[in-house]
Amino acid sequence: MKIETALLSVSDKTGIVEFARALATRGVRLLSTGGTAKLLAESGLTVTEVAAHTGSPEILDGRVKTLHPKIHGGLLARRDSAEHLDTIAKHGIDRIDMLVVNLYPFRETVAKPDCTFADAVENIDIGGPAMLRAAAKNHGTEAGGVTVVIDPADYPRVLAELDATGSTSYALRLNLATKVYAHTASYDGAIAAYLSSLAEAAPAQDATPARKEWPDTLTIQIKQEQALRYGENPHQTAAFYVDPQRQAGLLGNYRQLQGKELSYNNIADADAAWECVRSFDSAACVIVKHANPCGVAVAPHALDAYRQAFKTDPTSAFGGIIAFNRPVDLATAEAVSEQFLEVLLAPAYDGAALALLAKKKNVRVLEVPAGVGQNAFDVKRVGGGWLVQSPDTGSLTEADLKVVTKKQPTEQQLKDLLFAWKVAKYVKSNAIVFCADGMTLGVGAGQMSRIDSARIASIKAENAGLSLQGSAVASDAFFPFRDGLDVVVAAGAGCVIQPGGSVRDDEVIAAADEHGIAMVLTGMRHFRH
Repeated sequence: MKIETALLSVSDKTGIVEFARALATRGVRLLSTGGTAKLLAESGLTVTEVAAHTGSPEILDGRVKTLHPKIHGGLLARRDSAEHLDTIAKHGIDRIDMLVVNLYPFRETVAKPDCTFADAVENIDIGGPAMLRAAAKNHGTEAGGVTVVIDPADYPRVLAELDATGSTSYALRLNLATKVYAHTASYDGAIAAYLSSLAEAAPAQDATPARKEWPDTLTIQIKQEQALRYGENPHQTAAFYVDPQRQAGLLGNYRQLQGKELSYNNIADADAAWECVRSFDSAACVIVKHANPCGVAVAPHALDAYRQAFKTDPTSAFGGIIAFNRPVDLATAEAVSEQFLEVLLAPAYDGAALALLAKKKNVRVLEVPAGVGQNAFDVKRVGGGWLVQSPDTGSLTEADLKVVTKKQPTEQQLKDLLFAWKVAKYVKSNAIVFCADGMTLGVGAGQMSRIDSARIASIKAENAGLSLQGSAVASDAFFPFRDGLDVVVAAGAGCVIQPGGSVRDDEVIAAADEHGIAMVLTGMRHFRH
């Protein structure tokens, strides 16, 4: 069924003039409202205002303009029903074959620090969602239906089908309708979140209302990126979902350049590696195994960082995930190709590096654009519920550290302590990390006892042939007793960084003085479960 009439009413006017002109040149009649109609007319297009089409003016300050039988009848009449078509003809209602609508910018409005409650309410779109839902419901069958477009990115493929067949396919209309319901669900979720975040039961209309940090109703919408072969174990099913608006710098924005399909564990480990490596300003390499960094280093060049990171724990690096925060060149690609790895991540690769890596057909090579994107919140599933928290964005500089021992740390020790602290943030608790000269020497992760984590870290360093004498040690949480400190000093630690906050801090500090080492407190804990 040929598209004869299109109704266009958009908040996001990206490409709308060009799309409307393309429709007009294909013989489509244009209906429109408000600002969109004005823009199209000023651009030289012939457009009929909805008020003229319905014979009813906009009323109630524009709250009612498209809520009319001539609009909804034209959208909802089934194209394969002679009865429906006869009914709208009897009532003088024309078919509306295409709807191009996106909604009032509610999220953007309430994000403004000076947004009043009245402004928020007025930016709750009524007519737009009503039309979208009507058009999407009537996407039709093979016989025909309404084409509904909410995303300017879909304009080209709609025009391509019009040029190919004179109409749009059932598959395209269904796909576009599906996008509509996801969009309106997200839109309503944003409204519910805003209203349920209000701190007052009856906020003033003309004031910016106080809001709770977490709304009573939180709607999470995610989109499937990939169906996975299985979950953590072969008897579990799994899929990878991403935020619809993916930010540069986050793993969800990856592009796979080669290799086998990513598994559930690959993605989880790759995220752990990427989050750690992107936290460094200098060229860095992070090697992850089972969600824990087993080697981390910074250096002037990515290749040097890799070599240092690999030294920490060559055994655990086997079959690991390797991440760089700098582009990978041929020399670096040659070095990592000497070991067995599952996934390689970097913001870019040069042509020679990709040509070499192509010989390792099973290695999954991911390109993740650099950026400072951050998740709005973190979630963890528990039985019958969710734990939701703000992301751990805590970071420190030298100025934030409090020296609590008689011995002062040297400038080099301060650098090593901050490096160790940054690594410890990404190690599962209880975490103990030995470092020196911008590289990890031993990592103890995920033990029930902090003493056991310290012992494991020192054993790993010994197995790798690395000396811990004079090293810097980070503990993700305070030492509850001096025994944990005694273990790291016995292993060779020359300075320690830890949050403090234990009722036995004085005992631990006294132990550090007894051993003649420097200790600094951060006042910040980095549990990672």
